[in-house]
Amino acid sequence: MSHEVTDRPLLWTGNHYNEGIGRDDIFDKLREECGVFGVFGHPDAAGLSYYGLHALQHRGEESSGICTVDSRDNGKFAYHRGMGLVKEVFDKENLDRLSGDRSIGHVRYSTSGASHLGNAQPLIFRYRDGDLAVATNGNIVNAPEIRRELEMSGSIFQTSSDTEVIAHLIARSPKDFVAAAKEALQRIVGGFAFLIMTNDKLLVASDPHGLRPLAMGRLGDSYVFASETCAFETIGAEYVRDVQPGELLILDENGLTVDRYAEIERRATCAMEYIYFARPDSDINGINIHSARKRMGQQLASESFVDADVVTGVPDSSISAAIGFAEQTGIPYELGLIKNKYTGRTFIQPSQELREKGVKMKLSAVRKVVEGKRVVMIDDSIVRGTTSRRIVNLLREAGATEVHVRITSPPFKNPCYYGIDTPDRKELIASYRTVEEIRKEINADSLAFLTDEGFVESVGGNDGAYNRGMCLACFDNDYPTPVNEESDKSCSC
Repeated sequence: MSHEVTDRPLLWTGNHYNEGIGRDDIFDKLREECGVFGVFGHPDAAGLSYYGLHALQHRGEESSGICTVDSRDNGKFAYHRGMGLVKEVFDKENLDRLSGDRSIGHVRYSTSGASHLGNAQPLIFRYRDGDLAVATNGNIVNAPEIRRELEMSGSIFQTSSDTEVIAHLIARSPKDFVAAAKEALQRIVGGFAFLIMTNDKLLVASDPHGLRPLAMGRLGDSYVFASETCAFETIGAEYVRDVQPGELLILDENGLTVDRYAEIERRATCAMEYIYFARPDSDINGINIHSARKRMGQQLASESFVDADVVTGVPDSSISAAIGFAEQTGIPYELGLIKNKYTGRTFIQPSQELREKGVKMKLSAVRKVVEGKRVVMIDDSIVRGTTSRRIVNLLREAGATEVHVRITSPPFKNPCYYGIDTPDRKELIASYRTVEEIRKEINADSLAFLTDEGFVESVGGNDGAYNRGMCLACFDNDYPTPVNEESDKSCSC
């Protein structure tokens, strides 16, 4: 079983590319923490997982891993994990070693301090009934309490990841594997999508609120599972349906069995998946992300029109909304901002002056497009405010006469406890400043956010459900589960 990090020249601070990328990045964008991909019943499970994880790379750029099971070889486990991008961690040689017809894979983003190979997933364990591998997207809110309880009764944890909690709960249960997994899932609280694999079974589970997305597809006679449907397109699989809240899918030699470990509670899919995290070509709960973002832009134009010469979106997540805003207003859409995708980390520079130059390494204003123009800049959110100020100033330096900022989400006022790395409430600028104060802080001529009602209407979804089946806690402080504001939000998958 291979799991060593290949030695390479260090061109950055820290031990590996993207280590702790979230805390000090030039752009203080929100960070999704991980993505999962699973295969059951395909002779090249590892190869499919490689391409599936590549499609999910935007959900985690710090580490990746694949674990396979070969049902033709007595359920033999093999795995490889490493720090860095999928294409850096895997090559033909180590993929060839991952023989098997079943697999689970993972891409991870973690915060500084928990960024090491030991936390890279899938996590692999030996227990009384054989091998156990676990991959998850999300966060277990009550993991610290369960962890303390388990440690007091003798459990020894090998990682700082929340995910290890469920492995210990399963291993300590005297019940059979499926019953033990149900019992463990019933104990944990939070937002999560689990892939749990043994030598002869694959379990797939979504939390009772459906906070984190998880979809099922088919590729011939094989089943595939992914955090986003864009991964199915990559491997040529057909989307079947979303895994339902509280559902437990059991895959073994008998095929697929649909069960549940909990009843559906208030459905509350994360709003930021629609606004920012998911790829535009993904569908969540039957809603296409590009179309939803375009409607957000149209709704924002209706709510907060401003006369201008050009509309531009901050790449990449705001392009769809900028197109919608432009179509609704008749103001031309232009590529006023260009993103350089190949810069890597810019905060490794030793001085603040060079750090600020790093902004222009990652994002450039197109002078010929914005010079002498009144510009509407569309973005998905404002976190601390520093990013918006830098981008507004980029446009001004390129000659924009006015910069009007429009945000396709309501003000982000509250931290997330379900798998998104967010600052503490006191660092969220919208939690302690008015819209006018934020406008001045980011140096914009005007500023407007999408209303809660406008956002919900734009996404659409289940008309009869509360907030149409979405979690808006980061905007309205209405969390679907109990949360402890003193808990560590950064410790997740």
